[in-house]
Amino acid sequence: MTEQSQITNDPSLIPSEFPDWFKRAQTEALEQYETLPMPTRKDETWRFSNLKQLDFSDFQQAETETIEYTIPELPEGVICLPFEQALAQHGELVQQHFMQRETRLGSAKFAALHKARVKSGLFVYVPDGVVVEKPIEVTHTLSGQNTSIFPHTLIVTGVNAQVSVLDRFVSTNEDDPGLCIAVNDLIAGDGSTLKYCAVQELNLSSRMIQVNATTVGRDANALAFTLNSGAQWARNESLSRMECEGAHSDMLACSIPAGTQQFDQRTYQHHAAAHTNSDLLYKNTLYGNSKTVFSGLIFVDEAAHYTDAYQTCRNLLMEDTVEANSMPGLQINADQVKCSHGSTASSIDDEEIFYLCARGITPRLARRLIAEGFSVEVIERIKNERLEEVVLDAVSRKFASL
Repeated sequence: MTEQSQITNDPSLIPSEFPDWFKRAQTEALEQYETLPMPTRKDETWRFSNLKQLDFSDFQQAETETIEYTIPELPEGVICLPFEQALAQHGELVQQHFMQRETRLGSAKFAALHKARVKSGLFVYVPDGVVVEKPIEVTHTLSGQNTSIFPHTLIVTGVNAQVSVLDRFVSTNEDDPGLCIAVNDLIAGDGSTLKYCAVQELNLSSRMIQVNATTVGRDANALAFTLNSGAQWARNESLSRMECEGAHSDMLACSIPAGTQQFDQRTYQHHAAAHTNSDLLYKNTLYGNSKTVFSGLIFVDEAAHYTDAYQTCRNLLMEDTVEANSMPGLQINADQVKCSHGSTASSIDDEEIFYLCARGITPRLARRLIAEGFSVEVIERIKNERLEEVVLDAVSRKFASL
């Protein structure tokens, strides 16, 4: 593919017949979806959640899903294809990694619905020792009234490989209700570096569920970042499993709810081997009558000695009418570990406003600058110029609208 080529999904390119294994998986997933119960208020994984948002009866799956791919020039051996084409051309490789992890943070029913309905997305495979210098960028668009889409992103890096991928979620207009249930499989091979960013800017009539499963190999580094800006209601579940010694995982998020927006975040840092590291930083800036939920768990297996794991959720309350719920947690079954977890909630100090106003800045702009600065800390940890640029642009658009 040429430098910065753009591709839009063409229905004529979608295979008329998916592989038999995939068709069986979809049939079984639909049965699982119909069998699994709906979440209730008694479920700890849905504590503080607005369960009314889980009524999807008005939504119909889009006949075609609009996805645009911006692909840099790729080294030899790299596979980068729309998900449906990858199924046809590299079915065995897709099967090896497609949704192999248990959905354990509450949305198993909706992950099953995704599996039963998925027909588009992105597949990336980077072979051993290959470095993709520039990010692969994908835009998923919700269009039409009461439509639903189920995009899947599957990224696999070989030994000592490197790749960065950006998923954007947008709507064609400001009014049409829509539903997006997205699932990501991120597999970082030994010694590799994998960076993934999701920028969610759906309209305020839409809903979103995103389930992320990251697997980190020996001496590998995986980073998963999520920006929540749009949607009336969004739920993000992110699980990272450090499987071998030297594995490192960064779990990052920035959420800016306003009005009556609600963002629900659930995380799981699973240390399955000794000498592994993880670092989670989630930042929420709340306006209006908005609400956030954060529930995170660091789980250290018995054999995972010398684990270093950190979990921090920080909430900036811009008004007295917002609600930020945080439930950090630890479960440690090994010795010689360094683990910490915590959550803070604070408002802007009047002295900070006074300091900026004394230098000719209006109070409104001063509040915005402080709020943007609060978000920058987590964005800077992406450490990729292009990805940071896209995220900062989206953050600026959000704050400018408030």
